[in-house]
Amino acid sequence: MGQKKDSSLLSRIPGVDTLLEHPAASRLFEVYARPLVMQSIRETLDRLREEIRKSEGAPVQVDVSAEGILQRVEVLIGEKLSPHMKRVINATGVLLHTNLGRSLLAEEAIEAMKLAARAPCNLELDLDSGKRGHRHSHVESLLCQLTGAEAATVVNNNAAAVMLCLNTVAEGKEVITSRGQLVEIGGSFRLPDVVSKSGARLVEVGTTNRTYLRDYEKIITDKTGALLAVHPSNFIVVGFTADVPVGELVELGVRHHLPVVYDLGSGALVDLSAYGLEKEPMVQEAVEQGVDLVTFSGDKLLGGPQAGIIVGKKDVVRRVAENPLKRALRLDKCTLAALEATLRIYLAEPDLGSRLPIFRFLSRPIEEITTIASALVGQLSTEISRQVAVSVEDGHSRVGGGSLPIAGLPTKVIPLRPIHISPDELAARLRRRPIPVIVRIHQDTVLFDLRTIRRGEEHDLLEVLRTLDYEPSAGVKS
Repeated sequence: MGQKKDSSLLSRIPGVDTLLEHPAASRLFEVYARPLVMQSIRETLDRLREEIRKSEGAPVQVDVSAEGILQRVEVLIGEKLSPHMKRVINATGVLLHTNLGRSLLAEEAIEAMKLAARAPCNLELDLDSGKRGHRHSHVESLLCQLTGAEAATVVNNNAAAVMLCLNTVAEGKEVITSRGQLVEIGGSFRLPDVVSKSGARLVEVGTTNRTYLRDYEKIITDKTGALLAVHPSNFIVVGFTADVPVGELVELGVRHHLPVVYDLGSGALVDLSAYGLEKEPMVQEAVEQGVDLVTFSGDKLLGGPQAGIIVGKKDVVRRVAENPLKRALRLDKCTLAALEATLRIYLAEPDLGSRLPIFRFLSRPIEEITTIASALVGQLSTEISRQVAVSVEDGHSRVGGGSLPIAGLPTKVIPLRPIHISPDELAARLRRRPIPVIVRIHQDTVLFDLRTIRRGEEHDLLEVLRTLDYEPSAGVKS
């Protein structure tokens, strides 16, 4: 009997031609492109038939009228046209969250991107001579002023910067680096793979925890093309350790006429101890020590857009900039505009926290975070306390983005311990909201870290928590 009902329902579904004759279809064609409407009609019919078949004879409430189906078509079109990349609320407490886009841009950088996108610009035009110029010229002088380097150029990310530098100075040759610096960065990209793609051959020296200058000296041959130092920014080795200071590596390179490439990763241009954090190696220090090529990211501690920045000695940087591979790795005009605007803030602004979001989060007073947390809990405790326990607790935020792996910033968190659903289900429901909220889970507790909530976002967060369903879904045991 169930199969007969299914067959009957399936037979009542109108065909594409019938749907196209309906007035509702005409209205869709007036608003949307014809290929989109046609594809959505076919997909809707396929989903409808599958829905009926999967019912396996059980009663199913499905509107198979032309009008009902075309309503579903319009909903599907809306889903297809809805942006896949959305604004989210970062309640994880990770300031430079790789999955959430790392550093937020300063308003000046955002405006610079808009201007570059809206109108023609002198991307590769020298306005003085009227001849073709170089796109990296917009940021080179700024980078040299800020770091003390003789020259600079930029590519699309730091992994590309390392690969391009090694391809330029050591293609077909050996690159020597310490085993303790063979890092894996986000997305399972490993340094040995980057070296391999550069056309160089990696030669490891020392051990994971102890490497000496003599280890480098013993292995240098006429096949050696460069010495590579890598700041292990996303992990730390403690205890019985030894490493070669970059200055000593530079001296070794000079003696053997070998360039030294130093991947700094996070790219700190200021002393982070001023923000209560451990001091990260600064780009200026590496330049002062005579490193030939220094690479670092634009979207980490620099606080700008995604970019791979290369600074160093003029003759070597020039060779990198002229490498044909660089064209495949270059920055677009909007990213260059944002990077230039970010670098100008460093030159002009003594208080970086007032202009760059990353430093605003780093320097955010715990008193401000406490006030926001207390206000939220005060409002929520009277509204959702029957479904979930609400309170304010001490916590620690993380810098993230492969920076300062063990450093924590004091913060306040709102832990939610749902009574009727699991923490994983609560986190999933938060991600499915119109404005998704991204949290972290610790010891079966959903944590909302208020340090990474932007000013004013607490109102959006309050609305999400007020309207969220904390009850089990139908058919799911609590």
